[in-house]
Amino acid sequence: MSSGIQIKPKTTIQKSKTSSPSPCSPEPAIKPQPRPSDKLNPKTIDPFGAHSRPPSAFAAIYAKGGIPCRLMHGSVKHRLQWECLPETIPFDPLLVTLAEGLRETKHPYTFVSKEGFKELLLVEGAAEKAIPLLPRLIPVLKAALAHSNDEVFLRGLDALVQLSAVVGPSLNDYLKHLLTNIQWRTQQFHEKHYFIYSSIFQGD
Repeated sequence: MSSGIQIKPKTTIQKSKTSSPSPCSPEPAIKPQPRPSDKLNPKTIDPFGAHSRPPSAFAAIYAKGGIPCRLMHGSVKHRLQWECLPETIPFDPLLVTLAEGLRETKHPYTFVSKEGFKELLLVEGAAEKAIPLLPRLIPVLKAALAHSNDEVFLRGLDALVQLSAVVGPSLNDYLKHLLTNIQWRTQQFHEKHYFIYSSIFQGD
């Protein structure tokens, strides 16, 4: 009798171990019920939280499949995989949309917009397709060049250099709208990094 009493707790423990949920998807047996006071507690309401912020225009288009390329993670280097040949894709409105994505600060939007803009400008006949879009591209690039984020500014500057190499003199009439932004932002960029470097060396 005494041995039977000792075996029962062991078998009960084994059953509880086998019936417990896996660590990947734990589900408590009893879910805590929200208290009525939680609805009125300001700490539980965050109007500026991540869930209440609407996605950016570029992020929304990307999520809906409006950008015909996706980021492919490589062991050494990331790359884009296009759903169809870039040569067959109309530049309007994709090139403008990718330019707008240059102001993104989150992954993978930063990579997709930068790499997509560059690769689209490398296709044959890119100049003829891009020149008619200059009136819409320039304000978007200007906004990137005036952005407070250094990485956004550099992406905008790279995109402008790539665009200039493709459209050539057609960009000249628009340069006056960009040079002021470039000069002011470049000076600000250098002053910021000079202050960082000087602080480091002074600390040494």
